[in-house]
Amino acid sequence: MENEEKKIEEQGEPEGLLMGVDEARVLQAKLDQVTAERDEYLDGWRRAKADLANYKKDELKRLEEVAKFGSEELLRDLIVVLDSFDLSLAALEKNSQAEKGVYLIRSQLMDALRRRGLERMKVESGQPFDPAFHEAVGESEGGASGTIDVEVEAGYLLNGKVLRPARVKVFK
Repeated sequence: MENEEKKIEEQGEPEGLLMGVDEARVLQAKLDQVTAERDEYLDGWRRAKADLANYKKDELKRLEEVAKFGSEELLRDLIVVLDSFDLSLAALEKNSQAEKGVYLIRSQLMDALRRRGLERMKVESGQPFDPAFHEAVGESEGGASGTIDVEVEAGYLLNGKVLRPARVKVFK
């Protein structure tokens, strides 16, 4: 107690105590303000860090898509070559050496394309017509309406995505 009384006497009057209290309040207010700013900056930094992580994931997905479908235009051009092989095979004599060679070349080309994700669509007569996978190029009579009669030109998928729809004739 004596120490407290000495402090009061040294400060002079109770006003000295009030000034110390006011100063403490000002310092506390500044501390609260600095703490709030720190929390705001920390939250901003955390959001920026999360945004960067999300951006990296999105870019990785985009690059995977580019890698997966980047050769799409080249494969479209090579599908035309496959069609030409099929036409030449239909025109060749059966059991000739040329036919065997053309079959071998076509098989090798198709294997190389298959390794890159290209696959031929399976289309059968009587299968329901699906505009997402088929393109109607003509109509036929005599079957169930809305089903496929015959495949006119093969369709292809690239990694599950339609690269070229199968061109078919559909029953009326």
